[in-house]
Amino acid sequence: MAEIEKEEKEKVVAAATVQIDQEGLPKTIVRRLVKEKLSQLSTDTDISLLRDSLLAFSESARLFIHYLSATANDICKESKRQTINAEDVFKALEEIEFPELIEPLKASLEVFREKNSKRKSASAKSTESNKKAKLKEPVENGKGKMKEQPSDNENEDTQAGEEINEVEDGADD
Repeated sequence: MAEIEKEEKEKVVAAATVQIDQEGLPKTIVRRLVKEKLSQLSTDTDISLLRDSLLAFSESARLFIHYLSATANDICKESKRQTINAEDVFKALEEIEFPELIEPLKASLEVFREKNSKRKSASAKSTESNKKAKLKEPVENGKGKMKEQPSDNENEDTQAGEEINEVEDGADD
């Protein structure tokens, strides 16, 4: 009887571990964050973590995220909105009594926004230069010969010239 109970407990623990792995944060990221923080606080350079401690860190972070997001969601619903914004998260941090995290979070958010805006502007510039490069690529003209693809202005000029020629041809009739 004791063996059956032990097997059932092991199954429950295994199922819980699988669920945590599926819902949890990536272990490598959690390990890196924990080691980084511990190395800042400790003079020892070689810090090792047991698998159980890594699981405990991961699970506690997951629960904190769930609690914070539920609180931010409640704040958002009270404001009669459906989208959680950064201000909702800041208010939620105050409500769950973690106001010391607000300023570092605001600073991180500002750095993220700056990097993101630089990335977007660089992406927009490369997209525009790609468009210009495609306009100058050689295009087959139907006779097996290559010619440069005309720019937008050249297309408009050619079309306008063709329309003028058609009007002149019609006037000759």
